[in-house]
Amino acid sequence: MSENSKYNWNLKDIFKDKNEFKKAENELKELFEEIKKYQGILCDSSDNLYNCYKLYEDALKIYEKVYSYGMMTYHLDMSNQESIKLYKEVESLGADFGIAISFIIPEITYSDETKIQNYIKNDDRLKRYSRDIKDILKKKIHVLSKEQENLLANLSETISAPENTFDMLTNVEFKFGNLTDENGEEKELTDHNYTLYLKSQNQDVRKQAFNLMYKKYSEFINTITEIYITNVKSTAKIAKLRNYKSSIEEAVINDDASIKVYESLIKAINENMSVNYKFLKLKKKMLKLPEMHMYDLYVNPFEQAKDEITFEQAKQEVLNALGIMGEEYTNKLKEAFDNNWIDIFAKPNKMGGAYSTGVYGVHPFVLTNFVNSKRDVSTIAHELGHSMHSYYSNSNQTIIDANYTIMVAEVASTVNEILLSSYQIEHEEDKQKKAELLYELLEMIRATLFRQAMFAEFEKIIHEKVENEIMLSSDDLNDIYYKLNEKYFGKDVLIDEQIKYEWARIPHFYSDFYVYKYCTGVSSAIIIAKNILDKKPGYVEKYIEMLKQGCTKKSIDLLKIVNVDLESTDTYKTAIDFYNEKIDELEELCK
Repeated sequence: MSENSKYNWNLKDIFKDKNEFKKAENELKELFEEIKKYQGILCDSSDNLYNCYKLYEDALKIYEKVYSYGMMTYHLDMSNQESIKLYKEVESLGADFGIAISFIIPEITYSDETKIQNYIKNDDRLKRYSRDIKDILKKKIHVLSKEQENLLANLSETISAPENTFDMLTNVEFKFGNLTDENGEEKELTDHNYTLYLKSQNQDVRKQAFNLMYKKYSEFINTITEIYITNVKSTAKIAKLRNYKSSIEEAVINDDASIKVYESLIKAINENMSVNYKFLKLKKKMLKLPEMHMYDLYVNPFEQAKDEITFEQAKQEVLNALGIMGEEYTNKLKEAFDNNWIDIFAKPNKMGGAYSTGVYGVHPFVLTNFVNSKRDVSTIAHELGHSMHSYYSNSNQTIIDANYTIMVAEVASTVNEILLSSYQIEHEEDKQKKAELLYELLEMIRATLFRQAMFAEFEKIIHEKVENEIMLSSDDLNDIYYKLNEKYFGKDVLIDEQIKYEWARIPHFYSDFYVYKYCTGVSSAIIIAKNILDKKPGYVEKYIEMLKQGCTKKSIDLLKIVNVDLESTDTYKTAIDFYNEKIDELEELCK
């Protein structure tokens, strides 16, 4: 396949050749030196503040191109020595950039706030940067003295030690042993293939994988408890040092959310647990199991032989499904497909998985590893959701205001997934395949909304106990987690004793209070997709307006543009109602 094939990236959209890349790299280094000249005098005048921010903005525009070019060149062939060197080069530039601008936040923070506000009020040029400057000032209450901040910065490696130790222990040291697969062959169980074995149609294979996995975690449960509790204590102490009431308050404020968002989510889930039980009961019936264990939850009872689909068919299916978004949106998708925004096929030494990256001043780029499966169609729709979000945001905001938060990052991508799924279900004539598609949609909601809410509730309980100085043993953590499983899965699932160790293998628990954002994201996406599918007048335009905002508004305020209030339990109840409707559809289909 030629380099200029329509199925490969055209990185010449960023830089025509290596000479242009080198020129940008040198220009960037010069900008770093210019920025540094304002250290110590940044807030002496509005001229200084504006000039420094202007240089910072110019540097950001070039850096995003330089970094993206280096990263994507590397990802196309991760064995190529020149590509490796190029990527290390742009990573090093990133570190230099961080050093060059490191004085900006502290100098604004420790300056006289009234003086800075007057600069913004009286100098029209600073309006362009006012959102960023005001955000720095708002966080002033949580910034420590220069000496304390420096001390914490120097301790950063020590603070991240629990996560690094957990990763090393579970990813490198753990060996889970061998199982016998569906073909009678002995295979090694790893963390990577564990989920694949849980999806096996053979219950004995699923059981073997489950038992092997948690046997290993049970052997090291005291060590992992110590690692995790140390991480929680560290997070709690830093939150207290920074004048937050709790570690959860620090997390939600940094997410542009609130405690009310977290509490409303948990409350709504707990009040509507019966809907999850309803799906689990139907699942047990469809799997034809006398008793359903924890290791039976991931099997799709309707799954048939994998459908082969060409990329051109996948492209058309995505365009058809997302046609409901209107002509402007669809034309931009066509541009992405037809103008080398996507590097499509799996190739030797290419980066695995899939992602979308927005390159400011150019266009978004998508990496996929298409292997002609139906699942790949959903991946394309998902990543193009990110791309369209980046396209609208980058086209309408400055580079400083274009980067949307993690809180809303997965909304646009999941909206596309739901629109695609709804289109596929509606247009599938084969009853078995329709059931398979419905089941997959339900599983996505169960796993993203209810399962992640269970994780979020576990985190909240543990952090609160630690902050109240309650000593916790491994037995305590196991017991708390086991009881949550009983509550979330109900009487139609046999809650195997080994599941009490599952908390110990969740890496997201070391990124404190991250998982609840999966729940808020899927709930928002369901409401948005439902309104689009219902063809609510003017709603698509509202949604696109939201995508254009970047980070100019707080995440919870951004979502209010599309009638999603994350602080209200009604939001999560609406998402659960959609889940309930789809359960009824599947039940009716299976009669």
